[in-house]
Formats: sequence, structure tokens, C-alpha cells
Amino acid sequence: MQQETEQTKAARPALQMKGITKRFGSFTALNQVDLSVNTGEVHALLGENGAGKSTLMNCLFGMYGQYDGEIYWQGEPVRITDSQTAIRKGIGMVHQHFMLIPVMTVIENVVLGMTDNHWVLDLKAAARRFTELSQTYHLALDPWAKVEQLSVGQQQRLEILKSLYRHARLLILDEPTAVLTPEEVDGLFEIIDRLKAEGHTVIFISHKLNEVMKICDRCTILRNGSVAATLSISQVRNRETLARLMVGNETDLDLHETDCHLGSQALLEVKQLSCRGDYGQLICKQLSFAIRPGEILGICGVDGNGQRELVECLTGLRQAESGQYLLGGRELLNCDARQLLKSGVSHIPEDRLKYGLAPGMSLEENLILADYKRSDFARHGWLRSGRIRRQAMALCQRFGVRFSSLKQPAAELSGGNQQKLVAARELDRQPRLLIAVHPSRGLDVGAARFVQNAILSMKRKGTAILYIAGELDEVMEMSDRILVMYEGQFMGQQARANYDRTQIGLMMAGTPIS
Repeated sequence: MQQETEQTKAARPALQMKGITKRFGSFTALNQVDLSVNTGEVHALLGENGAGKSTLMNCLFGMYGQYDGEIYWQGEPVRITDSQTAIRKGIGMVHQHFMLIPVMTVIENVVLGMTDNHWVLDLKAAARRFTELSQTYHLALDPWAKVEQLSVGQQQRLEILKSLYRHARLLILDEPTAVLTPEEVDGLFEIIDRLKAEGHTVIFISHKLNEVMKICDRCTILRNGSVAATLSISQVRNRETLARLMVGNETDLDLHETDCHLGSQALLEVKQLSCRGDYGQLICKQLSFAIRPGEILGICGVDGNGQRELVECLTGLRQAESGQYLLGGRELLNCDARQLLKSGVSHIPEDRLKYGLAPGMSLEENLILADYKRSDFARHGWLRSGRIRRQAMALCQRFGVRFSSLKQPAAELSGGNQQKLVAARELDRQPRLLIAVHPSRGLDVGAARFVQNAILSMKRKGTAILYIAGELDEVMEMSDRILVMYEGQFMGQQARANYDRTQIGLMMAGTPIS
């Protein structure tokens, strides 16, 4: 009888959410959502941008205290009104945008806010326990390092270890691979497999359907704030099946690429460009490349090898130490961002909240940030609100931005809709040079393809495009040529007709190949 009881306990759901409804004013973000996740399961939560995935998990983790419906954890009804309650219940969450304080150390971030802290913190004892935990999961981190010194992948490991340090049995991973290199993704999957083997439960939110099919057991799909389907991954034939369930119709996952005539002369020329990093060290070392009209040049490499600093030099966010930056023969080196905008440079930035949006401003205002002085939008110093509103509505509809009001702050949009908002503004400017950095980050599969096809349409119009992304497959798929970057230098280049993943991998590891 005891054995039957234990089997029943193991088979019952670790988590049940029943009839969850969440409203923001008159907007219903979640409508009677049911979610059931079994113990020791990796359960995917899928849906288009703005479908309600993060909102549902924020309800579970106590980020939104007010919601309708019931939550059962380990068979018992619970009311989770704040994140401390969720943590005490054994629920941890790694957010899409990490919840870490950069100027504090790793161990200070781990113990911050813990209710069992004493008046005098014993950080040394906490560091010893943290080190043991990190060694157990092969996630070595220096507990005394400042978070601002960690790579993005290391920060994610810290977030996972922070939850495990607090005895989490259910781990929510919100877009966990969005900012990781392929090697870091493999490492994360090894961690998930180990957590699953130890009886932990994982909720995996992602737009990368190939990863979902590789790592997850079951999935629940949200569409417009309601459950569209719950099914076993073994029932899914291909990613198109999942995509169709997410959007409710056939989804175009193809790139609409056509032959494009490349200009004979380079539109962009960068010659011997060098710049220093945040701490004065030489980061980019005499970089030279050119892009012709109608050409996409991809740059790939492990994050942290100078890509960010190069882009900042080209977009007026960092001063170059030496070199040339010519667009159509005009020198633009160390021009500010306003001058570059006037010269026809558009930029889809790596960090949309830091560089791409003014989060507290409305959607209308964000969409005219670069062009508010245009005669279409202003006359005699006064903004023409009617024209601005019509332009904003047209762009949001064209790019599928989901919103409740054009007056709402950009901060209230989901991450994917924020990305679409930035892409809409930058592509609509019809630039001569487009610098696209992780342009599909945080987008569902259909939206990612839409943005990529919009970029290809700019290529067909003769725009020179610099394309940087963390996923090698994406860079190879989009680019006419690839340059591989390592420690601030180019290790070599390959044309589309001669792509060789093995050689590209060697160059990413620091082996020059001519």
C-alpha cells in the first residue's frame, strides 16, 4: 500500500494552474488558462510574442499579485502574491532579462533578499556552500567576482545557481538560450538533463522550436492569452506543426530570397579601425572590410570578441582610436549618432531596452524618435499628432506589433513586440546602411522570419547590410559573406558558395584561415 502511495505521489502533477485570468485595465492578457506540469518533466510553454507566456509565469512567480484562478503546488492550493512566497515554496525563475545587480559580487547577489539571512551576513560560509553547489553542477563561478565582470552565459549560470541555492524544485527558464553561444546552449541542456534526472521540474519558455523538440517532454501552446493545445513532444512531427498551433494557420518559415545585383563599388568601407574597451584595453585591432550595395556581410564569433565595440564605433556610441569609416566615400569616423542617422545609417541594436527604445515613452513617440523633425511629423516646431498616429498604426500593423494603445509605454510590451517595434522603425527609414545586431532575438518563429524577410527586401533595394547574430546557422542563412571575429581581429572570411562549418568553427576558436 505504501508503494502505491509513493507511485501516486510521483505521478501527480507538480504544478496545476486552473482558470488563470489576468487583466491590465480593459486588456485581458490571460483568459481562463489551465497548465499542468508533471514532476521531473521539462515542459515547454510556447506562443507568439504577446501570447501571455511571461505573464502566466509572472503570476506563478508572484510578480503579479492580483489575478483570478487557482494554483496547486505539490497537490496543495497556494496563493502566491509575491516572489518571496514563490521562492519559499521551491519555485525559482530565470527571467529573460537577468535580475542581477552588476556592481555586487556573485555571492552578494545570491544571498540578497533571503529571509533566513542573519543580522551579520556570513558571506564566507555562503560562498563555500555556493562553490560546492557550482561544482556539483559543473558550473564553476568565482563567488567573489563582480557580476559586471561576467559574460552573459556566466550570468545565466549564476541565475540558475541562485535558484538552486534557494532549494528550488521547479525552475522557470524564460527564453534561456536567447543570448547564449551554441557551446553555452549545449552546456545549458546538460544542466537541464541533470536537473530532470534529480527530480526537478523545468518550465522552458522559448521561440526556438528545434530546441523545444530536442529538450522538452510536453508543451502547452498559448494563443491570444488562451490555451490552444497541450501535447506530448513525441506527437509532434516537425516544427511547422508547432508553428501552426502557435499562430492558428499555416506559417511561412521560408526566406524569400531572390537573386540581387550587387553594386560594383563598395558603399561601406572600414579601414584599419581600432578602438579601446571600457577599461582602456585595445579591443578592435585594425579591422578592415567593405560592403557593396545589396550585399549582406555577416560577422560571427563567440560573444565578447569585439563585435559589440565594433558596432558601437559604427553607430556613434564609441570613439574609435584610429582608422577610416567611409559611407559612399564620405568620412563618418567618430560622428555622433544624429549625424549617422542623417547620413542614412539605421541600427537594430543588441540591447533593445538600453539602445533601441525609450521605455517610458509611448509607441508613437518611439516610432518617430529618429525622424521627429521630418516635415511629415512636425511643422513650425509643432508635432503633427494625426500623421504620427497614422504612421505608428501602419507600422505596428505591418510588423505585427501587439499593443492595447499607441499611447502605452513601450516598457509594457512583451520583449518580442519591443523588438518588432525597433525593427519597424529602423527598416522603415529606408537606410543606405543597416547594422542589424541579433535582429530576431526574442521573436517567435513567424515574427523572426518576417523581420529577416524585411531585411532581405532592404537588400533587394540596394541597402548595404552588416548582420551580426549569436547563432551561426542564422548568420550563414542570411549572409552573402561571413567574417569570423576572434579577440578583436578577423580570422578569415567565407563566401556563401564555400561555407564550411568546420573551418568557421576553427576560426571562432582563434585559428586564422586564409
